[in-house]
Amino acid sequence: MTRLIVNPAHLNRDEFLTPFDKIFDELMNKQFPTFQDEVGVSFNQGAYPKVNVYEYDDTIGIVAEIPGLDKKNVSVEVEEQVLTISGDKHPDGFDTRGGKCITRELKQSSFKRSFNLGEHLDGDDVSAIFKDGMLEVLIPKREPEKPKKKIVKIS
Repeated sequence: MTRLIVNPAHLNRDEFLTPFDKIFDELMNKQFPTFQDEVGVSFNQGAYPKVNVYEYDDTIGIVAEIPGLDKKNVSVEVEEQVLTISGDKHPDGFDTRGGKCITRELKQSSFKRSFNLGEHLDGDDVSAIFKDGMLEVLIPKREPEKPKKKIVKIS
């Protein structure tokens, strides 16, 4: 007879990783204190889905790993210069064949993560691609508005 041994340390992976996420976020904020103001993307401690943020000459790219979903379960919205990635992870389609769940480690919930785009990114022209559990969102940079110069006629 094979026995399944459950290690309690593995049951709360997020609680274990959260302090490391906070250290990373603090390090990023100390190393790049103006990143959020200049680029408009802020880091959120312990948030899901985890993302990589890339800066290109004319865009900012956000890549999120969202395994176990297809694009009909994922949403990308921009409202008032806030980009929100959300989704619903409920594996209802899996046939348990009447089995009783002994350990539940698979995430079965809704999620939502938001990014403040700031004034330097164009929230009106965002594009997204979802393939094989990876979401890529591209946000074009805006040309900074040049100060307007007005010559005042002296009378």
